[in-house]
Amino acid sequence: MEESIDAAPGAAEAFATSGTGAPAAFLSGLLSGIDTISRATSPGLPDSEDYHEDDKKRYRPRTFSYFRLLPFQVEDNAHREAALAGILKNLYIAIKAEDFSPGALHWTRELQGWLNLKFEMTRELRARITELYYHLALAPGLDPVAADRFSKMVVTLTRKKHYLKPGEDLTLDWRPLYHEFKTLVFPTESPSHQSSRRRSQKHLLKLAMHANIYFDPRERRAILEELLPYFTTSAMSHAFIVAGALNILLPTAPCPPTEPQSQPADFLPTFFHLWSLMTRSKTFDVVFIDIFSRLARDYINCTHVPFTAHGVFTREQSDLIFTAILRLTEIPVGQANSPYASLDYAAGMAVYLEKDKKKYPVPYMVARWIAHSLSPLCLDQESSVLSSLEGLMESIDTFFHPSNQGAWTAFLAQLTFFLTDIFVSRWNREQSGELDIPPERRINGELKRRFVLALKEVTFMGLFAKSSKVVNYYYSTLQGLAYLEPDLILPGALQRFYPSLQGLVEVHRTTSSLCGLQMIANIMSKQKGFRCHLTALLALALPGIDANDLGKTLYTLNFIQSVAYSIPFRPLVNDANGIHDTSLAMNWVQAEMERMEHEGQDPKISYKDELTDEQEASILRSSTAGLGEFVLALLGKVFSLLENLPDASHLRTGSPEDNVINTLPAALTPLFASLSPELFDMALEKFAAFVSTHVVHQARDAMAWICNALCKVSPEKTLKVFIPMLIVNIRNEIDYNGAASDRSSGTEVLPRDRALVWHVSMLSMCVVHVGGEVLKYKTELFGIAKYMQENCKGLPTIHISNYIHHLLLNLTHTYPLDNALYEPELIERGLDIDDWGRSTTPAELTIKWHRPSPAEIIFAVELFESQAQSATQKLQQLMSDDPPVSRKGKNKEWSDEVSRSLTALRLIISGVSALFDPGRASGEVHVGADGEEQSSGDPDTMMEEDDDPLAELADDDEVKRQFHYPAGYLLQPTDPIYPRIHGLREDIGRLLSQTHSFLHANQEDDVACFTALYATYRTWITDVGIERSAHPLERLLRLYKADISPFKISGLRKMYPRPLLIKRADAYQLQRVKYNSTYRKKSELDKRLLLDLAESCTSSYADVRRIAQGAQDSSLKVLIGGRPLVIPVVMEAFRKALDTGDHDRVKGAMYTLLFTTLIRSVMKDWRFAPELMRLYIATAGVDKASIQSLGSTALYPLIEFGKPFESMIILDQRYVDVLEPAEDCSAVIKRRHDFIRERRLKVEAKKAALGVELTEKAKVSHWKVANRCAIFALNLSLRFDSIASPEFIDLVSKGTIDPHPGLRATFASAFNHLFTAIDMRAVYEHSYENYLREKEVQHNRYDVPVDEELTKTFLDQFADGDTTKDFVDDDYPGWLVWPKKITMVKSRPVMFRGFDKVETAVREQIAGVLTKDWFKQCFDYMKQEPRDASTDRFRMQNFSLLVNIFDLLYGVEPAASIDEIIEMVKEVYGDGSDKHQHRATAEILCSMLCSSIDQEIELRNTVWSFAATMMLKIIAADLTPDNLTYWMTALHLVGGGKDPRRSREFVEALSEFRLDVNSNAAFKDSSKVQLVEFIINDAGWHFRREQPILDDILKHIDHPYKTVREAMGRVLATVYRTRYHESFRDVTSLLELNKAESSIGIRPYQPAEDFAATIHEVFGRLEKWRHERAPGLQTPCSYTSGSKTVLIWLDSTLSSQECIQLVPFFPDPIIDQLLHMMDVKEDPELMKLAYHVYRHLPNIPFRSGEDDAFIAALIRIGKTATSWHQRLRALVNMQVVYFRRLFLTLPAQRQMLFDAVGDMLSDPQLEVRDCASATLAGMIRCSPVKIREPIIHQLKARFQAELARNPMPKRKVPGTETPVDQSRQIVRRHAAVLGLGALIEAFPYATPPPSWMPEVLAYLASKAAGDPGVVGKATKAILAEFKKTRQDSWNVDQKYFTSDQLEDLEGVLWKSYFA
Repeated sequence: MEESIDAAPGAAEAFATSGTGAPAAFLSGLLSGIDTISRATSPGLPDSEDYHEDDKKRYRPRTFSYFRLLPFQVEDNAHREAALAGILKNLYIAIKAEDFSPGALHWTRELQGWLNLKFEMTRELRARITELYYHLALAPGLDPVAADRFSKMVVTLTRKKHYLKPGEDLTLDWRPLYHEFKTLVFPTESPSHQSSRRRSQKHLLKLAMHANIYFDPRERRAILEELLPYFTTSAMSHAFIVAGALNILLPTAPCPPTEPQSQPADFLPTFFHLWSLMTRSKTFDVVFIDIFSRLARDYINCTHVPFTAHGVFTREQSDLIFTAILRLTEIPVGQANSPYASLDYAAGMAVYLEKDKKKYPVPYMVARWIAHSLSPLCLDQESSVLSSLEGLMESIDTFFHPSNQGAWTAFLAQLTFFLTDIFVSRWNREQSGELDIPPERRINGELKRRFVLALKEVTFMGLFAKSSKVVNYYYSTLQGLAYLEPDLILPGALQRFYPSLQGLVEVHRTTSSLCGLQMIANIMSKQKGFRCHLTALLALALPGIDANDLGKTLYTLNFIQSVAYSIPFRPLVNDANGIHDTSLAMNWVQAEMERMEHEGQDPKISYKDELTDEQEASILRSSTAGLGEFVLALLGKVFSLLENLPDASHLRTGSPEDNVINTLPAALTPLFASLSPELFDMALEKFAAFVSTHVVHQARDAMAWICNALCKVSPEKTLKVFIPMLIVNIRNEIDYNGAASDRSSGTEVLPRDRALVWHVSMLSMCVVHVGGEVLKYKTELFGIAKYMQENCKGLPTIHISNYIHHLLLNLTHTYPLDNALYEPELIERGLDIDDWGRSTTPAELTIKWHRPSPAEIIFAVELFESQAQSATQKLQQLMSDDPPVSRKGKNKEWSDEVSRSLTALRLIISGVSALFDPGRASGEVHVGADGEEQSSGDPDTMMEEDDDPLAELADDDEVKRQFHYPAGYLLQPTDPIYPRIHGLREDIGRLLSQTHSFLHANQEDDVACFTALYATYRTWITDVGIERSAHPLERLLRLYKADISPFKISGLRKMYPRPLLIKRADAYQLQRVKYNSTYRKKSELDKRLLLDLAESCTSSYADVRRIAQGAQDSSLKVLIGGRPLVIPVVMEAFRKALDTGDHDRVKGAMYTLLFTTLIRSVMKDWRFAPELMRLYIATAGVDKASIQSLGSTALYPLIEFGKPFESMIILDQRYVDVLEPAEDCSAVIKRRHDFIRERRLKVEAKKAALGVELTEKAKVSHWKVANRCAIFALNLSLRFDSIASPEFIDLVSKGTIDPHPGLRATFASAFNHLFTAIDMRAVYEHSYENYLREKEVQHNRYDVPVDEELTKTFLDQFADGDTTKDFVDDDYPGWLVWPKKITMVKSRPVMFRGFDKVETAVREQIAGVLTKDWFKQCFDYMKQEPRDASTDRFRMQNFSLLVNIFDLLYGVEPAASIDEIIEMVKEVYGDGSDKHQHRATAEILCSMLCSSIDQEIELRNTVWSFAATMMLKIIAADLTPDNLTYWMTALHLVGGGKDPRRSREFVEALSEFRLDVNSNAAFKDSSKVQLVEFIINDAGWHFRREQPILDDILKHIDHPYKTVREAMGRVLATVYRTRYHESFRDVTSLLELNKAESSIGIRPYQPAEDFAATIHEVFGRLEKWRHERAPGLQTPCSYTSGSKTVLIWLDSTLSSQECIQLVPFFPDPIIDQLLHMMDVKEDPELMKLAYHVYRHLPNIPFRSGEDDAFIAALIRIGKTATSWHQRLRALVNMQVVYFRRLFLTLPAQRQMLFDAVGDMLSDPQLEVRDCASATLAGMIRCSPVKIREPIIHQLKARFQAELARNPMPKRKVPGTETPVDQSRQIVRRHAAVLGLGALIEAFPYATPPPSWMPEVLAYLASKAAGDPGVVGKATKAILAEFKKTRQDSWNVDQKYFTSDQLEDLEGVLWKSYFA
């Protein structure tokens, strides 16, 4: 069971805080999509009528009974099942008829909609559908877009594991998926030319992530059998590919004990062996930790596999994994470089198999492994996953400190978060019984406690981190830990939060404290004793509301919101219990705070034991007495905040002010809802007073929202106060202050009008979402609306329209009227202290809904009528011949008036949108009862609405929804109101169209009017049935997600406060309404309005165009079939504009057609597509920069235009037949299939015609136009059956030598495509089906089974270079394990002759064009200087084109003979003086060689005798630094990935190369050595001529030239790297031998004897040369030169995977020699190189036990080396090796290291002593506590004794000798001081300081600080450093010192410093 994998990994990207800006809102990202909101419950009886029914559908009953909570009757189950059957029937028909797009896609979308409505299907059916979609997504021949949609459906259906259990309900086959991946990552392994029909790797990866848990674990062995033979590090990318594929495909679930080699003990050793084959690679670390962590999760409940303190792993395995985790944190140690080398760059195709790090963070995998390996078995074992986790956290705890941040910070934060999250989820699911685990593995109290303790300290440090992204992880961790162990976490949290809230520390700690409190408030409210702190914390948080610090204000409000959701704000004091005021609680809290301060960082508080229930109840009651004062103070703070907000008009959205304004109502709503009636009355009174006496213009919206929050809680009380008061104030403003008395223009509200606008805004928010209460004030509200409408002018009228909109919304919409924290019966009973923190379970929930009553609807309709009429009249007057305002006025009054009237219309329409019936709005008149449509046609014919086969239904959105589900629509068509409001709506629509015509005729430049008009258009069309323009559902869900975050706990189901559950029910209700009104048909009026919009899309005014395009786009999404209506109109305008050169309109048309949703329709609808293409191509000729750039941006979405339709899809019909409906559908299927076939034929005919047209056009047009013609002509003309038309072939083959370079490139690429098409058709025997089934004709390759004979002689065949034997091109067979068969290539190939008439005709036509002149022209262009330097490289496009051309010439009678071409090549090369000649020659020769390599042997030898000879001649004599890369690429292309015998000429010639020490041509020699390295790398372990090369290089390692030495060093490393191979007989023996060796497999890369001898010989020679070198010699000599060669060799080896080959040689001779090299002061380059290599050593992953000798050697050098530099450098590596191997080093070695470093503190050299002190501090710091503690006490005693034993010598009498002992004594004294200093520096951030530290500090201060010289200086430095790191926390830390100790410290540094 995967917990939250689709959730958790989202954490990282979801950090952008959501709607409310709450810091914790990020957690909402842990929900993936809406569908996770309903998770199911812990088992308990569901409230479904039929329990068994539910049982068949899911394994866990739903938590939330969506249907029961709706305010209207819903359909019954039968109706849902019928709808599902209908959807599946149509899906079946569509797939059978091969109607994938739009048919199957449309029904897939319907199915998605059905599921989104929370309907359930049986598990069996779900499994069948999933299987169908899985195979559909992988069906060969299917269009990638459709395949992607189908794979998304697989993800949807399998996302929740409680629907389908892997193995029981559903098992998927891994092979089809693997097949797709294989062609993607092993292109050489798959049939040719398949890449063009590949799915995108993203979709495949996503599909694999979800499908792999459904693969059969019994197939695991088969998957290993398939993948492991591909593993080789010789061709490095293969190793990465195999690892990536294992991670993606391997099922990790348990498998029956009877299966062979399928248990973890069988295959894990081999996995560890593979891991060790690729050391130093981060990718491998991640992949294996991922596999192991999934394994740990899946095996946790498997009983037949032994489970220990390390889970299903052994101790060795567990230690290795922890060592890898330590590496992954990338924590820096001392001076070490990264533990990873740059191997991952060689991953090649394996990048396609990598999981997205954002979605699947590495720390998540680590945490999953640890959390699932924990069990009570860990508790009593000395070594266990738990103790390793504790050790890990203790050893890196300083890296969690806020002052210590770096690359590791985010990793550690995520690790603690995911650890806690997964552990909490596991604990909760074990408790509820959902996770079925053997009892002995279940988490128990002790394990939980130790887990929390392990993470506690680091979490408290992380809480105060500086980065907001990081700190968010810690808030959630804190919540999780507090949930697990409140008694352990809450005391420490309070101890830190109290001082922060009192302002005793810096600001960011205060904000962190507020966020932390927000996350734990809910948990605290349930905990005895801790809940008594809540009211005190609220009071302390209040000052955080401050207009000068909006961030803090936000967090304070969030905290208050969190508390308000958890406790009732009711004073619970009464006379009966004798508590009247807060004194008891105040005294208690004060005492607790003092106690915490006194107890320090780790207070031990257990209220369960300390307080009796009565005492606690009394304190709690007393604490509630102050709630009234708190509320008053809070309101005061809110008022002053509002008065000080900046002016809203300057705000951008997302600014801090904006966030605060949004958060205020969110925080105050729950607060008002939880107030007692008395407190509510008081708050109401305060608000009413403030609203009526103040006008704070900039806080108007915020204040209105708050009023709304107040009104929603108790409409009855509030409206009684607000409505009369506001109405009076509004009348006064209008009557006495002249507000809104004249027509103002502009957007600023005049000061005179501000009071009016303030009161109107308050009124409009008081009447929304308050239900039927407004009916009491019907006349007043109606009257004031009318009064304002008559008397107001200017800007305030918009606010008046807004008021009417709100009132209409309130009257006509359905919404909950319930905000209370508790169920009504609880409130009646009276709340008491037991109700603190009580949550309502979804099963108990009841909701009070508002459903509009008839009276409300009548009121709404009257209001709508009167308002609509007045706005309509006004508009008609304004447009009449005699308008009340002149249209010529200079301050735009007319335009303002028009736009305000339009706005008024827009707002009232969206206000009553819920009353409009989508059916009626579409012009349908007959509608049955209950709003269910009686659709006239038979549903099967619905798909065939469009009779024109060219009109491919452009989008599956376009097809009408077949199934509607009740969503509570209010009116019946028989109601008299029904025709009335629809009639009104239609009148308004007609008026809008008139306005459009009027404005076009008279005011074409009036942008303001057009903007208002089109906004109203959009609303008129889209707001039918739901107020779509306001996005109500999306907004509600965003708020809901933000609100639940502080209450969301992994593994619990919807344990949210009641108001949030109500929000969830409301969202579901809205979802239903939205579902029904998503699409509708278009009425005549809709068409008219759409055409108006289309006309304005090409207006010459940019602003008008933009608004019209936006409105049109929104409208087309709602109206079915609107696109074909508007496209011709826009096209016509486009054509006209191009003819007349009207650039503005051209831009408008381009934007409309190519950059809105229209582009999809235009491209697929062949009634319009050809015309669009012509127009688009014509724009290339328009001479205007902006149009050119638009055209090039549009090219990308058009690039697929005109490619062939899917003409055949291969799908196993068994998977479709399971959906076959009962009735016979064959007739429908046939009809549909014929229609689809006809459409394909007609569209293809159109495409061919257009292809011919564009081909002709390309010949005669300007290059810009021709370029586009060529691109699309290729798509339109290239077809499998006919290849292409002769005209097109002619165009392309001649175009390849066009004078224009841009055209040349386009045509050359098209030419390549043409060749590919010929080849593809031929190798698949001219059959498209063969192509899809991948049945390729293999004429030169065959498979041989692997037997003993073959494996023995396999490598010899490469050594003897016998070319009569057949070749092996692949590198992988037999490297790791022998496959069952090997593919061989014939050594005497036959020429391919399988061309039919069509192919031959095309080939001959092309050959006719390729004359001598053609080649000459082509070669001349190739050697031109490129236009920009970036293209100055070996160009693959030239190479592939020439390979194709030569290939053709070998098989056809050519117009230019081979000999002529050879002559031309010589001409191209000329004298070879210019690098461009070299580049062209390299490209031509390389393509000649590659094209002939598979030809008949005589032909091959003819071509090679020329080309290879010429290339070798150039390599021998003419290489320069300018042209080397061209030839290297050429050599790589000829030899790479092939048998070395196939390019024997090069291999032999280059292998013969010998170094000449006397030559002075350094570059020539080094480049040849580089080429040797290339061929060895390309041939890998098949290269068998290495010995002479090695002997030659080893003889000359002291070569004088640097470049040659570097090349030699790399060749040495390459040769030895490629000698290694494992060659296991088969996968079985690989698994067996590794298992037999150890639980971590066989140790790879054991050095061979000859390798060991070579190493000793080389280092012996260096040692001899070292002694011969005269000290101080400035010039290079054999020693320095030889050393540098060896260093390059070592560096190259140590940074690649086989580095452990050198481990046995580290202690001797490598370390000593490196240290000697670092001592050659005269050669800085040598010193630097040697140091670089030396730093590699401790990063090498030694096997356990192999580090003894290395550590011993370091200690030997550190103690005995004569040069102090060497002793110093030994220290550098000691700390690194200690840290890297924390989990692997044995105690004895650990002790040796500590002793050695301790001894080195008394080194005679000062630098060594300082470094030893730093090293010791580092080693102590990174040791786990159980190692750290004894060592500290041991060292402390040792150094204090030494300090006492070595007093400072007395001042000597002048003139006498200094005794020798004195300086030694000073050294020993200094050593003791440094040793004690190291202990102190090991804990730079520990607050409070450890108990032994004050004594050590005081001891140093009193005993050594006064010493003269180095000792005193060191002491003072230590004390000063201590004080510096403690500045922040000194007020806490000093309490841990006695007064004497403080005095000692003060004595050293001046008084003020420690005061």
